[in-house]
Amino acid sequence: MTTTREPITPERLEALRMAAYRIRRNSLREAEVQGEGYIGQALGLSDVLAALYVDQAKLDPKNPEWEGRDRVLVSMGHYGLAIYAALVEIGMIDEDELDTYATDDSRLPMSAMASYTPGVEISGGSLGHGLVIANGIALGLKRKGNTENVCYNVLSDGELDEGSTWEAAQTASHFKLDNLIAIVDFNNQQADGKSQEIMTTESIDERFRAFGWETRRCDGNDLAKVVECLEELRYGVDNDKPRCLIADTKLAKGVDFLETREKLHFMRVAPQEWAVAQQHLKEAYGL
Repeated sequence: MTTTREPITPERLEALRMAAYRIRRNSLREAEVQGEGYIGQALGLSDVLAALYVDQAKLDPKNPEWEGRDRVLVSMGHYGLAIYAALVEIGMIDEDELDTYATDDSRLPMSAMASYTPGVEISGGSLGHGLVIANGIALGLKRKGNTENVCYNVLSDGELDEGSTWEAAQTASHFKLDNLIAIVDFNNQQADGKSQEIMTTESIDERFRAFGWETRRCDGNDLAKVVECLEELRYGVDNDKPRCLIADTKLAKGVDFLETREKLHFMRVAPQEWAVAQQHLKEAYGL
């Protein structure tokens, strides 16, 4: 699956940089509705989601179930803040709807679900299922003779504790799913502490290679590197292996005083801090 794309120009990267800013800004806006949430993860993954939703994936905002779309699966339903903000960025949902986040009758539950929100491909519940489902979708696309679309699966480093993830990794290699691109958000944090203290999975990139995957690793908060790696994995690799990007991200990236909080998995923010967080984010972007 090789072809060429437009060059990665400074103008293209600047547009993505501002998309990432708005994803962060809107993630904070949503979280303020409840006063808490998985804020660190949302801010940390915003650059990857900007690159994926805005630049890489083929999607139709007016037709979320368009047969010609790429499939974008985010295993971690609790990253809903960032998922919804990314969907706003591409026009899949309206920005004003973010103010209903996690309220009664909202289409934007705290944990993202396919049955509620346009553009959400899978429901996020127990972790470790995303790559399994992605295998089935990628295999289905192949059996339909679809050579144009790919299935992306964003998963967390904590999910690598699950045996089902590695069974799926082995299965993808066996079936030569070169239309599958996994993106691992490596922020070294899960509910009970540091991911690598709970279960050592490093070196993750070498492990995926051992399972037969074409693998890259980069700073997940460096937009240029993220785009370059995703571009190479989709268009620049000429083999039949599934592909994986390990994206090293920083929790709460862009809001300096939140980056240093002791508890970063699920975060509560004081009422007076929301405006401060938005201001610090603006300053981080030079706005």
